[in-house]
Amino acid sequence: MTCSVEEIRLSLPHIELAAHLFGPQDGIPVIALHGWLDNANSFARLAPKLEGLRILALDMAGHGHSDHRPPGSAYGLPDYAHDVLQVAGQMGWERFSLLGHSLGAIISVIVAAAIPQRVNRLALIDGVVPPVAEPESVVERMGAALQAQLTQQSKRKPVYADMDRAVEARMKGMVAVSREAAELLAQRGLMPVPGGYTWRSDSRLTLPSAIRLTGAQALSFVTAVRCPAQLIVAEEGMLVQNRELLASVPFTVTALPGGHHLHLNDETGARSVADCFNRFFAVP
Repeated sequence: MTCSVEEIRLSLPHIELAAHLFGPQDGIPVIALHGWLDNANSFARLAPKLEGLRILALDMAGHGHSDHRPPGSAYGLPDYAHDVLQVAGQMGWERFSLLGHSLGAIISVIVAAAIPQRVNRLALIDGVVPPVAEPESVVERMGAALQAQLTQQSKRKPVYADMDRAVEARMKGMVAVSREAAELLAQRGLMPVPGGYTWRSDSRLTLPSAIRLTGAQALSFVTAVRCPAQLIVAEEGMLVQNRELLASVPFTVTALPGGHHLHLNDETGARSVADCFNRFFAVP
């Protein structure tokens, strides 16, 4: 299936972000948010299969071809949520829907909960809430995060002799993906450096969070969502074992075969996700 894709850059007041635009100009406005250390190509298989949508797939800050945040800035969830609202303003979208995978799904829930008057629908893939922590761990976590920030500058990104080695490393990453998925992510995620290639992503993205929400705080965002929401759970993904969370979310939940990147790993997974979301967006 062929689909016209437009490469754009968004000059926001605080940062410049890159994005792909899919679908008809008069389609339903949707902002698509990828997962941690991925990029806009996370939606390269899925977006062309979604009908009647004008999809803006971001390279989120610090990822892909988007700018990194300035020195001293952070990559917290509120910062990403602010980016989304600025992007919507740049596009002239007073109301819009959100399509999110993993970290992108978490950010989507936060935006929809905190600013409900702006979001029409939520389409989520294998992500709902961020990792949580107990209140008594807050001091230890803060100390570890501060120490990690102090030592970050001395660390160097890995350099791969050729793109194929970088692709193989991505296939075996923290969350494994298919070769085709890794190749798509590498197209936007790699850059040439002396000695080979390295990832464009900001190394600060790997720093631990200084503060985590408690379970109750995280769930409060889920219960505050007022728009229709469809959550796809990958049967071999990251959410399937969290039965307590899945039982508590007031969303339509659909389990589909595949891993955490089921929408990107192969055409079969992308089609099954698209079929689900096409039905979801078609409901008045």
